[in-house]
Amino acid sequence: MARLETNRSGEMEVFVRVVERGGFSAAARDFNMTPSAVSKLVGRLEDRLGTRLFNRSTRKLHLTSEGQRFYERALDIIADINEAEQEVATAMAPRGRLRVTANVPVGLHRLLPLVPLFRERYPDITLDVTVSDKVMDLYEERADVAIRSGPLQSSGLIARKLGQCRMAIAASPSYLEKHGRPTTVDALQSHTLIGYNFQRVLPDWPFRVNGQDVSVTPGGVFDVADAESARQLALAGGGIVRLARFHIDAEVADGRLEVLLDEFYPGGGVDINAVYIGGRGHLPARVRAFLDFCAENIRLN
Repeated sequence: MARLETNRSGEMEVFVRVVERGGFSAAARDFNMTPSAVSKLVGRLEDRLGTRLFNRSTRKLHLTSEGQRFYERALDIIADINEAEQEVATAMAPRGRLRVTANVPVGLHRLLPLVPLFRERYPDITLDVTVSDKVMDLYEERADVAIRSGPLQSSGLIARKLGQCRMAIAASPSYLEKHGRPTTVDALQSHTLIGYNFQRVLPDWPFRVNGQDVSVTPGGVFDVADAESARQLALAGGGIVRLARFHIDAEVADGRLEVLLDEFYPGGGVDINAVYIGGRGHLPARVRAFLDFCAENIRLN
């Protein structure tokens, strides 16, 4: 029978702790080891892998590019080991902490209202939700799932489509009374268009005029950090905004916002996807439960 030469998962845990604690001494204290023992362990790991994981200076350790990739993979593997042990111990019941990021419209208006139902269905899952329109790196933030709108950038993430949401251009009656109502797409050039102060996949507003696709670039006067801020600014008469229709349905219904240029707006909608880290055949039960729950319960139109 072959003999295991090393405890690879144990080495990974020590390596990860060195990264997170910023040095050998702090990691050694966590594992009740000596700093020299931790240093030798990392050295053996580098020898076996045939590459340097850290660049060492007198004061600080810096991950090499190979070390960064190994760190990200080690986090996933350790999480999978912990998840597998938990699942076996609890007859495969979904449990543990689930870190989710969601864009502001879906997060505030579609996901958060469902949290009580999710907690009732999965009481052993601790849900950690961040709502932001900035695209977060799941590896860097150590998140499990991100809900994103629009075209997806090329990445190693897996996507599950939750649906489409229709977009609309809108402004408040007070803004329109003061600045006039645009009746053509070209007229938007003389209006205040509320944009965003971070890079987006599709920053322009798409229209279709006489069968041709055209676009308008907002920003320059008011730029905001998220869609909820854009909605509030539009309600205050600050300008014209482009938002998901479900995000402003209540305000349109009670007359606080008016939809503009709908006849020039292209059909279809913006895709909403739940993206997650995958590719090794094992999806933690807590992640699978959340994805299925979202597909079943989130309504985007």
